[in-house]
Amino acid sequence: MLEWLWPWMFALIPLPLVGLLRRARSQRSSQNAIWVPQFQQWQSVAASRTTAQTHLSSPRYWLLFLIWCALVAGIARPQWIGEPILLPQSGRDLLLAVDISGSMRVEDMIVNQQVIRRIDAVRQIGAEFIERREGDRVGLILFGSRAYMQSPLSFDRDTVQQFLLEAQIGFAGSETAIGDALGLAVKRLREKSSGDRVVILLTDGQDTASSVAPLDATALAANYNVKVYTIGIGADEMLVPSLFGSRRVNPSAELDESTLTAMAESTGGRYFRARSPQELATIYDLLDELEPAQTEGATFRPQQSLLHWPIGLAGALTLLWLALQRRRLIGGGNHAELP
Repeated sequence: MLEWLWPWMFALIPLPLVGLLRRARSQRSSQNAIWVPQFQQWQSVAASRTTAQTHLSSPRYWLLFLIWCALVAGIARPQWIGEPILLPQSGRDLLLAVDISGSMRVEDMIVNQQVIRRIDAVRQIGAEFIERREGDRVGLILFGSRAYMQSPLSFDRDTVQQFLLEAQIGFAGSETAIGDALGLAVKRLREKSSGDRVVILLTDGQDTASSVAPLDATALAANYNVKVYTIGIGADEMLVPSLFGSRRVNPSAELDESTLTAMAESTGGRYFRARSPQELATIYDLLDELEPAQTEGATFRPQQSLLHWPIGLAGALTLLWLALQRRRLIGGGNHAELP
C-alpha cells in the first residue's frame, strides 16, 4: 500500500499557479495606476490576461510545473507499506537431538502396511512436529559416534525441517553418543537462551561412544534449567528369517530405557516409548500439549522508500526542459518570454 510520510507537503503544488496569477494581477495594477484613455486601459488589461494565458498554454511552463509536482512528491516521502508480518515471540528454545547411528536403519516401523526404517519414521513425523512449533526457536542436533549441531536455534522452521528430512544414517558414525548430544544441546542453550529451554532427545539404543556420560550431561542440564524429554524408538518384536523359518526377535533389546527415564525425570521432563510411527506421532502431540507453542507476538509492516521514483522523474523532466530551452535558443535566439 502506498503511503506518504509528509502528505501535507502536497499543499505546495498550487504555488507556481498562484505566483503566475499574482504576477498577472500585479502587471494589471501597475498599468491601471497611470491614467490612460478607456480604450488603452482595456488594451492593457487584455494584454495582462494574454500574458497569463500565454504562460498557461506554454508546454515549457507545464513541463516546469510537472517538475515542481515531482519534487513536491519526493518531499512528501512516498513509501510502500507491506502487509503486516507477525514477529514470533516466545520464551522457549527447543532443540531436537536425533540419533542417526547405524541401528536407525532397522526396518521395524509399519506405515500403511509398508515396513520402513526407523530413521524414515523419525524424519517424517519429526518434520510435522517442527512445522507446528510456530513461535518457538527450534534447532537440530544429529548424533551417532559424535554429535554435531546441524541447525542452530532459529525461527526458520522450514530450514530445520529440511535439515531433518535430509539426515542420513552414518554421517556421524555408527555408534551412539547420547551424553555428548545432550551436552552439546545444553551448551548451545546456555549460550543462546534466557527463557524456557527444552531438549527432545530421540534414540533407539544405549550410549556407546560419549566422552561425557549421559547422567553427567543430565546433571549439567538440570543445573541450567534445561528440561529434557527422551524418546526411545523401536518395535518390541519383529519377524526375521532363519534356517527353520521365521522367528520373533526384539529389535529394541539394546534400548537403555532406565537411563533415558532417569535423564528425563531428573530435569522435570518425561520418557516416552515409541514402538510404531503412530505412537511416535501421539508422543509429539502430547509434547505439543506439555510445551504449547506461543503464537502471539508483535507485528511490523515492512517499509520500502519510493523517493527515487519522483526524484528520478524530476531529473528526467529537467533534462527534457533544458533540451527544449537549448533548441529554442539555437533556433530563435534568446527571447524575453518566460518559459
